[in-house]
Amino acid sequence: MGKLDGKVVFISGAARGQGRSHAVRFAQEGADIIALDICAQIETYDIPLATPEDLKETVRLVEATGRSIVAVEGDVRDLEVVEQTVAAGVDRFGRIDIAVANAGGVGRMKMGWELTADEFRDVVEVNLFGPWNVAKAVIGRMLAQGDGGAIVMTSSGVVNRPFANMVHYVAAKTGVIGLVRSLAYELAPHGIRVNAVLPGMVNTPLVDNPVIRKLYVPDGDGPTDEEFRAVAGAMTPMPVPWLEPQDITEGILYLVSDSGRYVTGAELTLDAGTQLF
Repeated sequence: MGKLDGKVVFISGAARGQGRSHAVRFAQEGADIIALDICAQIETYDIPLATPEDLKETVRLVEATGRSIVAVEGDVRDLEVVEQTVAAGVDRFGRIDIAVANAGGVGRMKMGWELTADEFRDVVEVNLFGPWNVAKAVIGRMLAQGDGGAIVMTSSGVVNRPFANMVHYVAAKTGVIGLVRSLAYELAPHGIRVNAVLPGMVNTPLVDNPVIRKLYVPDGDGPTDEEFRAVAGAMTPMPVPWLEPQDITEGILYLVSDSGRYVTGAELTLDAGTQLF
């Protein structure tokens, strides 16, 4: 038996990285998946985002487990798109039990006062409005089902240890914590649990790319793998430079499964101790 047998899970940002890891692992545990990803570039983001081919690979990997998936290319910033995606999944699978508001991104990296209004707004809309849209799209259905549910929102370790050039991202991810706490309080009487995960540096395309590497190692044309690993490793008390997507997935699996059935309003930090500095 799997930990999520018979469950239906909605995941935003599911085309690659942490979102893909969540989708595949949850399918291995017996869940069917509703996946959403923009699969296109946001104009104010310098780091390349997922592609349609990435989402197709997530579909392939989920189906290889023997479970089913409904996958939609769409923008988490658009509430109507999120609601339509959830509706398509419910039409296919009959219900919705779990939602993981995973979609996110750091946007253009500048000092706070150098950001344009659009650069700030796009990051806040993806990282804060996006999770609210996910919650908005699933809560009514969970309430109507009458047997509880679980929502996990991806915040970030930067809320405990902010970095320069990330004002928009830190502000949005800090807002996610307030959203989680408030919804957890409102929904607790209905058996719907709402929690946050706060990842540190995770080995995904949103972290391992020339933009982030240059931010960490500004001198020269670009750091080598060894240089990047050394700088990243100096930020974690544990002897690793970063976590893998599967490490975040396992934390979320605890929160959404019966193992975490009485956990709500919590902030699960997964960062190899970075917040201790």
